[in-house]
Amino acid sequence: MNTNFYEQVYEIVRLIPKGRVTSYGAIAKSLGAAKSSRMVGHAMRFAGTAHPKVPAHRVVNSSGLLTGKFHFGTPEMMEELLAKEGIRVKGDKVLNFKQVFWNPLEEITE
Repeated sequence: MNTNFYEQVYEIVRLIPKGRVTSYGAIAKSLGAAKSSRMVGHAMRFAGTAHPKVPAHRVVNSSGLLTGKFHFGTPEMMEELLAKEGIRVKGDKVLNFKQVFWNPLEEITE
């Protein structure tokens, strides 16, 4: 397990504002590892054990699909957490995806 990479992923995910989502690929690109979106997904599988907490429900695939939903307590939990933040989901897909998409490359300033 590449702990350092995982921690970098978690740091970015912790920056995603409530009511916004990003994708595995956008996180990978922001880390300079554009071809590593699957590795980001793998890191997200273990996000529940990270401290401080990681809002993993805000990470979806590049089409806005809730592909990680089975890694939550119930398959509905990811959608429920997003709904609490005002993000609408239909058929496991974020509605208005482009409007609620948070791009770490554009949003994070160092």
